[in-house]
Amino acid sequence: MLTKRIENMSPSKTMQVTAKSKQLKSQGFPVLDFSVGEPDFNTPDQICEAAKKAIDAGYTKYTLVNGITELREAICRKLLLENHVSYTPDQICVGTGAKQPLFNAIFAVCEEGDEVIIPTPGWVSYEEMVKLAGAEPVYVPCRKEENFELNIPAIAEAVSDRTKAIIINTPNNPTGAVYRRETLEELGNLALKRHFYIIVDEVYEKLVYEGREHFSIASISEEIRDNCILVNGFSKSYAMTGWRIGYAAANDEIIKAIKGIQSHTTSAGNSITQYAALEAYTGDQEFLKEMREEFVKRRNYLVKRINELPYVSCNPVYGAFYIMMDISETFGKYYDGHRIDSSLEFADLLLTHEYVALVPGEAFHADHYMRICYAVSMDCIREGMGRIERFLMALQ
Repeated sequence: MLTKRIENMSPSKTMQVTAKSKQLKSQGFPVLDFSVGEPDFNTPDQICEAAKKAIDAGYTKYTLVNGITELREAICRKLLLENHVSYTPDQICVGTGAKQPLFNAIFAVCEEGDEVIIPTPGWVSYEEMVKLAGAEPVYVPCRKEENFELNIPAIAEAVSDRTKAIIINTPNNPTGAVYRRETLEELGNLALKRHFYIIVDEVYEKLVYEGREHFSIASISEEIRDNCILVNGFSKSYAMTGWRIGYAAANDEIIKAIKGIQSHTTSAGNSITQYAALEAYTGDQEFLKEMREEFVKRRNYLVKRINELPYVSCNPVYGAFYIMMDISETFGKYYDGHRIDSSLEFADLLLTHEYVALVPGEAFHADHYMRICYAVSMDCIREGMGRIERFLMALQ
């Protein structure tokens, strides 16, 4: 018999959409997939070359559990120069993607009986990690009319004696929101006053547009920094999804616990990937500018196109590479005799009949929305929006 923690775990709706999309593709259908959060850019050449050099140099053995010293030092320099927050190399633990450090962080501070606040719409894996740790997710909605900014009064109301942490993600998946400094300062002060940790996922930090700036909550003060667990990675900004490399930064006590968990699960991350990540942080950054410029073009096209269509709309977005398309006006309408009453039904009908894969908002506790990922080519985006328009025009 499986454990309760496994029985309580829900399958990822994002992966369910991806699986059906791949199945249809394998059968020869012309599927356009906007469901996977993976840049369509190749990893920059200099990063790949650094990995090849690491192999040639024989850097193929186990490393320290928390990562090679050179990479941890580079992470500290980056955090100080770009995020204005100071850590020592011993306060960094490099792991497999950003997902493992995040998982380790939740397991280090959460247990049975604890509550963890998750602002919604929110990434699908946060709640499952919390449940696997034995804790209980507490969902606090962010509002479309406030551009999905953190709702601090609602968060304060949700805090209880059992609240152990909040998980925030800025820039945000799935909304594209970039949280303002003032909001994060309010959250930091609330966390200190009510004694809960802030686990902050900053994996999209370099993908910010229109003059907006990413602000790290850990930089507000030393006291707030010590109350934060900062998680970041290389997958999104450096197009290194398959390399699986990320890290956590935290105070001595928490990072020691994270390192201990990792030592008994995966041990150190991939040695070759660590040298590639070192090049990503220390080498030429021109690639980032080019990628951001392309994402801006795609975002601008999508926002304009969506807001021209019947029954759907979206907010402007300032970070990551996602748009939440409001489909609430389609509820109660029919497509080919099938009534739409949920984002899951919308997604299934769109994929089945027009071969366009989007993630239903239900996956993010936001059932009136569909998530569109624009980390795909402009040709794909134009064709996909044409199919979505045809689908919407057929509603009755």
